Amino acid sequence: MKKIIFIIIFSLNFFNLNSDEKTKLHFEIYKNIRCLVCQGQSIADSNSEFAQTVKLVVKDKINEGKSEKEIYEFLISKYGEWIVYKPQFNKNNFLLWFFPYLALIFGAIIIYALIKKKENNKVN
Repeated sequence: MKKIIFIIIFSLNFFNLNSDEKTKLHFEIYKNIRCLVCQGQSIADSNSEFAQTVKLVVKDKINEGKSEKEIYEFLISKYGEWIVYKPQFNKNNFLLWFFPYLALIFGAIIIYALIKKKENNKVN
């Protein structure tokens, strides 16, 4: 009898942990999906009809066993890459990802050159 009770309690805790992991996954995906109706809000923050529909789609996809990446790919295929806050790195947005670093390096080179020029002017 004790073994049966232990098995029941263990299985309930296992399903509860699985549910907590799914809830965390839901929330992570909700935070990374942009609401197309509300400007600047994720579907986690929005109460629009579109956000509610996308939340249901995400829940269904998770229940089907789809991974986070597969869910993003599905939504991107339906609504375009703008729907996700963190776009995937690819050849189309290469410059978008590296422009801040390039600007920083270019700015550092200009500052270095100006300082060297100023030092040379002081020496002469």
